[in-house]
Amino acid sequence: MKRVVVLGAGQSSPYLIKYLLEQAEKYDWLITVCDRDYELAKSRVAGYDRGIAVEFDVNDEGMRHAQIKNADVVINFLAPKFQYLIALDSLSFGKHCISASYEDIRLYDLNKDAIKKNVLILNEMGLDPGIDHMSAMKVIYDVRRANGYIKSFISYGSGLPAPDVESNPLRYCITWNPRNVVMAGESGAQYMENGKIKILPHYDIFRRTWRVKVNGFKEEFEAYPNRDSLIYKKTFKLEKVKTMIRGTIRYPGWSETWDQIVKLGIPNEGLIVPYLSKRTYAEFMEMFLPINVSGLSIEQRTANFLKINPTGKIMDNLRWLGLFSNEKIGGNVRTPAEVMIKLLKEKMPLPKGAKDMIILQHEIIANYPEERKSRKITSTLIEYGEGNGLTAISKTVGLPAGIAAKLLLTDNMPLAGVHIPTHPIIFTRVLKELRQLGVKFKEKVEEISYRNGTSTR
Repeated sequence: MKRVVVLGAGQSSPYLIKYLLEQAEKYDWLITVCDRDYELAKSRVAGYDRGIAVEFDVNDEGMRHAQIKNADVVINFLAPKFQYLIALDSLSFGKHCISASYEDIRLYDLNKDAIKKNVLILNEMGLDPGIDHMSAMKVIYDVRRANGYIKSFISYGSGLPAPDVESNPLRYCITWNPRNVVMAGESGAQYMENGKIKILPHYDIFRRTWRVKVNGFKEEFEAYPNRDSLIYKKTFKLEKVKTMIRGTIRYPGWSETWDQIVKLGIPNEGLIVPYLSKRTYAEFMEMFLPINVSGLSIEQRTANFLKINPTGKIMDNLRWLGLFSNEKIGGNVRTPAEVMIKLLKEKMPLPKGAKDMIILQHEIIANYPEERKSRKITSTLIEYGEGNGLTAISKTVGLPAGIAAKLLLTDNMPLAGVHIPTHPIIFTRVLKELRQLGVKFKEKVEEISYRNGTSTR
């Protein structure tokens, strides 16, 4: 009997675990789900004979090794900081390892040993990163087969509540790790536009936004730059590209409010504040403002400090978040970022029965010199959750990892070493099964005037 060990039973894991348990009935597998919250892990395998729940502490070496050495495939859905540790342990025991997190640069050093041991360490096998890479590579390969090349590559991604969900004024719900929302843009961003590199510090990310039309929606969205877009010029081998942008999508209005939260300095996980949980939210806000010598209210001083309208929409949003309230923060919070994480979880849950959605869209301009033609290729994925706890996020993050595990266990992934899903063996086979499961992109191709330059947004 082959064994799959899933490390982490959080918000992104339900669909992955469901998929694996259903496959286990067919292929005679055993699925072990490990989490520090035993009851949560137990709930993920409930109703399935081939699922086992285990209370798990990733920092307990003995416990960690006991699970990994008995696995055929390890799927790591823990926090990104544990990616290298789990991959190293998996390699030591000769086990395949799959992760949905951005690839830790230290993993490159494991490539030769992984090839020698015939072990696959596969990272960025989720939604974004993951499906976005695979779908982009599919379009890029199609262009190259037609003797074309990419001049402009703009890609967007997001997880949002469905358009009919209006549960809060910011039109956002927490369906994945809230830490990633709070710390978005912490390292700034860089991208290329018309051959020129653009660099943004953290405090400018949410000011450099633009409108985006997504096929299938009347309403426009807003986008902001996501991390380092330039690394994908090398990853996708786009030597002639002049515009390279990866953006995150939100409903309009999110960025103008979040920009002020960044300006205050709240997304800070490096400072431990004494007795933070015992303070009120108003006292917390006071920490980010100059000393009060004016006698004005905390709300008025916040507006003055941020140079925004004290009766405007942004202040309404900050007030709705509860940042000026006299309620005690409570919980186990030590840093400003943790306070914000706690607030988002409390104020922005996806309402019971409501659906979330994910959006991925690539806007690619390709030149075909032999034909003296240029084409704009728009490839769009819109996926909705089921409204019963199985979110679109968990489906699109979990399925790629689950499918990769299935391909490995059925000897249909003849690959070793450290990889992300840009290899043809990976993306062709995973995308094929995703399409069979209904997760598929719609492509729109438009002829545009032939140009050696590049169209941008």
